[in-house]
Amino acid sequence: MSGIPHDHYEPKSNIEKWLDARLPIVGLIYGTIMIPTPKNLNWMWIWGIVLAFCLVLQLITGIVLAMHYTPHVDMAFDSVEHIMRDVNAGWAMRYMHMNGASLFFAAVYLHIFRGLYYGSYKAPREITWIIGMLIYLAMMATAFMGYVLPWGQMSFWGATVITGLFGAIPGIGEALQTWLLGGPAVDNATLNRFFSLHYLIPFVIAALVAVHIWAFHTTGNGNPSGVEVRRGSKEEAKKDTVPFWPYYVIKDLLALVVILIIFTAIIGFMPNFLGHPDNYIQANPLVTPAHIVPEWFFLPFYAILRAFTADVMIVQITSFITGGIIDAKFFGVLAMFGSIAVMALVPWLDTSSVRSGKYRPMFKYWYWLFIIDFFVLMWCGAMPAEPPYSLISLYASYYWFGYFLIILPLLGVLEKPLPVPETIEADFDAHYPPKDADASAAK
Repeated sequence: MSGIPHDHYEPKSNIEKWLDARLPIVGLIYGTIMIPTPKNLNWMWIWGIVLAFCLVLQLITGIVLAMHYTPHVDMAFDSVEHIMRDVNAGWAMRYMHMNGASLFFAAVYLHIFRGLYYGSYKAPREITWIIGMLIYLAMMATAFMGYVLPWGQMSFWGATVITGLFGAIPGIGEALQTWLLGGPAVDNATLNRFFSLHYLIPFVIAALVAVHIWAFHTTGNGNPSGVEVRRGSKEEAKKDTVPFWPYYVIKDLLALVVILIIFTAIIGFMPNFLGHPDNYIQANPLVTPAHIVPEWFFLPFYAILRAFTADVMIVQITSFITGGIIDAKFFGVLAMFGSIAVMALVPWLDTSSVRSGKYRPMFKYWYWLFIIDFFVLMWCGAMPAEPPYSLISLYASYYWFGYFLIILPLLGVLEKPLPVPETIEADFDAHYPPKDADASAAK
């Protein structure tokens, strides 16, 4: 499974040999948990197991909730209240599912930011990165549709605003929006569609996750040094790696336990902290909330969507060049989806020959500005679409695109990287000197 030389599974008992000849499932499991893993991984490599846990949690709790939920505009809100009040442990299931989505996105953002810093997207892992971005898009679609299901005020008006974006597409927009809604407006057909897709897409995510794991098991795992595992022989590879079991499994489980303690405390003491109070008011098409706010994990892209208004120069120039085909609304839609597209294209936009940000002094400065920019956009997305927040959103959006389209390509030409370790073993020994080296130094 992996291109790194390693020990392969050899069935010993007659039962193992019989099963391995017909369905090599034991060998597949052995190859997965015993895969040689770079021995210099730090704590930023824990998010894989957290994401796997979140996926399983969302699938299990989602299936249980679906047994008691009624996807009808007259009964959806009451069915959620029924789950909370009458179903045994229904409140726990709903709060785990609701806050599990937030944990899922928090972990995926940290996973993405780690990949951006350590260059996990660089060759030969471009396909792994692209599959990861597809998973992220599927997560966003699932979360958006799930947010509509409680049929509260934010659910209804959030669906109205977001589905209205598709109507901005020239030519096919109106037909596409009608097809998505199942009618001229957000109504019962929309709720049924979203419930069906919210139930289905997580299984697509599970399949993509399997392909994602397969992809990085084929190319080998990235690591903080950005240096590849030596593949000349099994002995050389073992100097750079340790088996995933038990070393990283125990480390990951420890991290997961700590995170679950915090997660359980949130569910028990502040389950609605990340929710919006208006979503505990049943949807009313005749009453528009004063301020429509999506879930926190959508806020940076919501800010980018709203940043490009008709009085922004780049929007005016684009509208003039295209003869009005791309107006402010459509430009905002393009900017929102484009902000994710440039992140997906980073394997080709980053021109540096050095993979890890640890050895790129100029890159570190711009990278941490990018992280700050992400949180600034998140804050702006939660604020009203008015000055000064609209202006801050615009400049923050410029930096987002500038980071990927201008800064990363130029850094590959202008930056002088620091010396990179020759091997993973050398990087590991620099942080954790061998005991004999310590003894020699003491003498």
